[in-house]
Amino acid sequence: MPKPVALILLNWNTPVHTANCILSLKQYCDRRLFDIIVVDNGSTDGSLALLKTQFPGLIYIDNKENLGFAEGNNRGLAYSIEKGYRYSLIMNTDTLVDEDIVAKLSSHLNNHPEAAAVQPAIYWMFDKTKIWNGKGFFNEVLGLIKTNRKLPPPANPADFKLADWITGCCMLIRNSALTKSGLFNKQFFLYYEDVELSFRLRNSGYQVHYLPACKMYHEAGVSGKTEVKKREGFLSPVIHYYISRNRVWFLRKYGNKICYPVYIIGSGFYYISLLIYFKLRGRNEKARYLIKGLKDGLFTPKNLIWPANN
Repeated sequence: MPKPVALILLNWNTPVHTANCILSLKQYCDRRLFDIIVVDNGSTDGSLALLKTQFPGLIYIDNKENLGFAEGNNRGLAYSIEKGYRYSLIMNTDTLVDEDIVAKLSSHLNNHPEAAAVQPAIYWMFDKTKIWNGKGFFNEVLGLIKTNRKLPPPANPADFKLADWITGCCMLIRNSALTKSGLFNKQFFLYYEDVELSFRLRNSGYQVHYLPACKMYHEAGVSGKTEVKKREGFLSPVIHYYISRNRVWFLRKYGNKICYPVYIIGSGFYYISLLIYFKLRGRNEKARYLIKGLKDGLFTPKNLIWPANN
């Protein structure tokens, strides 16, 4: 019988962060509960060989190419389901733990069969007094997809909150629920794929939970940043394409059509302001990616975003 949890780490040119994440998991989490599956997303810096040398006892999947966050993790999820694990724990590689989050999260799902998935409170790596991601919520009237960053008050460790969505930075998912809802939508590639999956899990009859007494730490955005500031800044311009496109895709499927005029007005002000900012700062590539993302978000046919077999 396999261990209960397949812990999936998607690596893309971040061997140092991935190694540090693995070391923290080995230090603080009960290894009897989980196997670590490192999925390499076509790294070009020798990451896979380095990690195999440093951690020879782990399970490795080589995707050969960058499949994005969604499909890259899907390869690990498919392995987890095929091998009979009960749960899959998706974690970003730029995260660290200082407590046994595997035990806490898996115990929560053991005790709550109505929940398909659960996430911990995720704090900033470099300011551990502040929340990076808490309870996810969706304001259907305004079309806002947000997270509550208020520090959770002291509470019973078992206390949880119902969330509208949870983050792929760290989410423990019940594999039996995934077989009903389907995996991440690979069309999203990067960003909002976790929100979209959360809604499909809920539409399959499950809840998604936020467990504030369980915590971890996140550096955030390592794969999308450059080490040296360039003309376009530290953040890769293509990030703006996926964020803008995928948000529009999500609203097209899960938003309230009656509220579309509100979405258009509110988003219009935001995106026009962002475009003006990019132009004033000379960040023309970011402006181009933003416009392309909005165009593809609005006009890509739904049957291409949500194919019948996805």
